[in-house]
Amino acid sequence: MKVTPEHNARIAKLTFASVYPHYVTKVVKKGRTEEELLQIIRWLTGFDGETVQKLINDNVSFESFFQQAQVNPKAASIKGVICRYRIEEIENLLTRQVRYLDKLVDELAQGKKMEKILREI
Repeated sequence: MKVTPEHNARIAKLTFASVYPHYVTKVVKKGRTEEELLQIIRWLTGFDGETVQKLINDNVSFESFFQQAQVNPKAASIKGVICRYRIEEIENLLTRQVRYLDKLVDELAQGKKMEKILREI
């Protein structure tokens, strides 16, 4: 599926604060913890829990969120399909980064071991 410019613009404007509660609900419902969610966010972005909370409180867009992030170089190893899009084929950097986060959240909810999620093995 091809990502459209409209889709990229919608992703850029979407606020992290509007999506974060859905991430929490998804992982907790599957028996994981919010701390584990914060661990994968920290791995991907370099943000600690306090910074994540500040970004939520500031209602930052995903565009601003990832502009402030130090994206892990290993993030490029995140592959697969998320929301009907093959991550490695997404040309727009921001949209790809948001899909990296979505994929990590899915892997956490699916019960994968943290070492695999964090690409340590």
